Amino acid sequence: MAEEFDVVVIGGGPGGYAAALYGANAGLRIAVVEKDKVGGTCLHRGCIPAKEFLETAHVFRTVAGAKEFGVMAEQPGVDFGTSQQRKQKVVDQLWKGLQGLMKRRKITTIEGTGTLHANKVVKVSDGTELRGRHVILATGSVPRTIPGFDVDGRYVMTSDEVLALDKLPSSAVVIGGGAIGCEFASMMSDLGVQVTVLEALPKLLPGCDKDVVDVVARSFKKRGIDVRLGVQVHGHEPNDTGTTVKFGEGEQITVDAVVVSVGRRPLSDNLGLDGTAVEVDQRGFVKVDEVMRTGESGVYAVGDLVATPALAHIGFAEAVVAIKDILGESPVPVDYAKVPWCIYCHPEVAFAGMSEEAAVEAGFEVIAKKDPFIGNGRALIVGEPEGMVKVIAEKLPDGRAGRILGVHMVGPWVTEQLGQGYLAVNWEATPDEVAQFIQPHPTLSEVFGETVLALTGRGLHA
Repeated sequence: MAEEFDVVVIGGGPGGYAAALYGANAGLRIAVVEKDKVGGTCLHRGCIPAKEFLETAHVFRTVAGAKEFGVMAEQPGVDFGTSQQRKQKVVDQLWKGLQGLMKRRKITTIEGTGTLHANKVVKVSDGTELRGRHVILATGSVPRTIPGFDVDGRYVMTSDEVLALDKLPSSAVVIGGGAIGCEFASMMSDLGVQVTVLEALPKLLPGCDKDVVDVVARSFKKRGIDVRLGVQVHGHEPNDTGTTVKFGEGEQITVDAVVVSVGRRPLSDNLGLDGTAVEVDQRGFVKVDEVMRTGESGVYAVGDLVATPALAHIGFAEAVVAIKDILGESPVPVDYAKVPWCIYCHPEVAFAGMSEEAAVEAGFEVIAKKDPFIGNGRALIVGEPEGMVKVIAEKLPDGRAGRILGVHMVGPWVTEQLGQGYLAVNWEATPDEVAQFIQPHPTLSEVFGETVLALTGRGLHA
């Protein structure tokens, strides 16, 4: 007989473990089936490792520029193996903490690959069978690959292989100029790698506001990152010391390694689903409604497995929605148009809501204001004046600025400053309301306050 649970979760990544922890807190009996380690891609091969290496790059930049602050330090070098060890220490500490938390919440964790069958029976590759009153599918995603670039871990890598390196290549092509590609390009360039970015679309960071992208592009150019936009790649030819990448109209470049950063695909291939009404679309995403229900009664799907923004915090939010629906608590669906986005390249990018281009395309008359970090005292103190804050508001019939539609930031630590902008967008606040927030001085967050104040027509400095 299959052991019974209130909820069986297939997959222990951000969506899966968040559902388990939240459900257990509500008194539900939970089982999690995970083929590797709880924490998923985000903890072991994604968000956390990548940001640890980006922090290594930040420390390198700080030491390299120490003399500007009167601190005498030799020109730094990089022992990437040591950074790799530190990354693993951080990952292991978080992983052990998560394991302990799940154990304290009395969540049953089973190692193996789970598949869903009729009557909400989950079969595990080790022979275990579980039955859930409800089942949550949360198997996550894996890096996408492209024809002509078979991943071998030596010449061609995805994020998985890059994050396991003990030594960086001397030169690299990064295929893809989205968030992941720009993070890798930024990190590697700062640590001495000669980087070329090849992007098929006409701009970096598709989906980001143009003014924000322009700041990143200028920074990349100044740092020697060669960005080629609107080009297609046509394969590569390895040799004894590297590989030659062919792209564009007969162009080619020889580098030590290629990093393929063209997004991720849902890991839905081995879900089973025989005898169920769960539907998978042509791209591999599981179809769900606004509260994460699949076509099978009592079965939900969350995280990268569904066609929503592939962000760990979206998996967290969707997990809470699913559990609340299981508990009969009438959850508020996630508003995907207003979720927070953070990109950790240098300079950092963070935004919530519509870009100016998207707002105009949606039919809004808008008023947009920008305020640069170069006039901010704290930015000058920390030596990072590059960047700006841009706020887009709906234009009212009287010409004044109405509800805030989008907040876009690029510059120092903006990923830590987005909170008040995110709240403003989601509460549909107006500049007159938000301008009453008192910004502590001197802080980087004053730039957001100044930008909003300018939208009222009475900016102090803008």
